[in-house]
Amino acid sequence: MAKYLLIMRGTDESNAAMMADIDEMMVATRQFIEEMAKAGVLLGAEGLDDPAQGVVVDFGGEAPVVTDGPYGETKELFGGFFLLDVASKQEAVEWARRVPAARGAKVEVRRVPGSDEVPQVGA
Repeated sequence: MAKYLLIMRGTDESNAAMMADIDEMMVATRQFIEEMAKAGVLLGAEGLDDPAQGVVVDFGGEAPVVTDGPYGETKELFGGFFLLDVASKQEAVEWARRVPAARGAKVEVRRVPGSDEVPQVGA
């Protein structure tokens, strides 16, 4: 089994579409979460607050610079995630294809490396 993160990415337009049908979207998302739980693949799922409530810490200069949200130059924002434990990348992609999402949204599928794949200090 391998862990995969399904990263929910949205634009201003897709986020507005989702909010327009938020009740329907929440029902569909709860059902999707229940399906993944019943299948035994769901390890975690969380949504994130409005980007306007966040900050960015930019390490581009000598000292970190903190800027309040929203992130004016960002075209897509990370809105939440599902963490799955599945047999393959293909299985993760199949779950990603079933995510209830507004038109224009994207789901990025990324494998989470195991602890044995991360370089160890002093190794």
